[in-house]
Amino acid sequence: MNLENFSFNLPEELIAKFPASPRDHSRLLVVNREKKSIEHFYFYDLPKVLNSSDLLVLNNTKVLPARLYGKDSKGRVFEVFLIKYTNAEKTNWRCLVKPGKKVKEGIDLFFPQSVTGKITPIENEGFEVKFVTPKNLNPLSWIFEIGKSPLPPYIKREADSNDKTSYQTVYAKNTGSVAAPTAGLHFTEALLSNLKERGIETTEVTLHVGYGTFSPIRTSNILDHKMHSEDYEIPQETLQKIASKRNQKGRVIAVGTTSLRTLESYPDHGASGSTNIYITPGYQTRIADGLITNFHLPESSLYVLVASLLGLDFCRKVYQEAISQKYRFYSYGDAMIIL
Repeated sequence: MNLENFSFNLPEELIAKFPASPRDHSRLLVVNREKKSIEHFYFYDLPKVLNSSDLLVLNNTKVLPARLYGKDSKGRVFEVFLIKYTNAEKTNWRCLVKPGKKVKEGIDLFFPQSVTGKITPIENEGFEVKFVTPKNLNPLSWIFEIGKSPLPPYIKREADSNDKTSYQTVYAKNTGSVAAPTAGLHFTEALLSNLKERGIETTEVTLHVGYGTFSPIRTSNILDHKMHSEDYEIPQETLQKIASKRNQKGRVIAVGTTSLRTLESYPDHGASGSTNIYITPGYQTRIADGLITNFHLPESSLYVLVASLLGLDFCRKVYQEAISQKYRFYSYGDAMIIL
């Protein structure tokens, strides 16, 4: 399967730099696979689009404001991008550093609020930072206070204080992601209440989105691409709700590709662990009956996943419809639901 088959032209002006306000006033493209139909709604119409027997599966991961800035003893500024903590106290982190070439044998950096960090290179795996904080300072709380949201590079602007809220789902709980599960950004507390009133249940999983989510497919044959691994967990309550919906002939709809990949990892890897599942054309979903997702980059594993659900020809038609109707793309863009 040639990578060029998963390419398309997207006008630059359709890349959303800021989210819709309110969140649920983003647009919603409704795609029916059986009828091959495309309809246009707003996200706040979701309760009308769904059936009362449907179950929405949300990814409750919480995005870390992973970009930190410190200075060395000469006053030079370094960006430290946190990826994953390596100790229970959350003082030691795997990270990326810019400019990395200036960190050869290690370097001490000075951060706000009297925090220091020792950066050491790890062969072929980036860097590790070990923070030393004052005794009265909680390391994770400090990171959330001074860190900047890790906006994707295609947004092409600096993160501001509003992004700490807008680049986070309203149901985020478990800290561990360096990118948002963006399909969930459209939900508001009011919309969730409205869904509940109409009998539409929600349940949660956790998948911590890794830095590799930004990695493009670089192989000419998409099947040669290797997915990054990400940690996930499916609570027992969620498994019970899914089983109940199955018995009631209800639909299980994943909110976001991360939720879908989590659900589809369960038959092979169980309720928790690490997954690098790669969904390509020909794959038949085993748990999820539908998907809510944003509009993705061409030649990305996420676009390949959507093409796997829709079929490549119909996927192209759907995306061209979205482009012609000027839907907003990528993390802060509009959404579609595949049923």
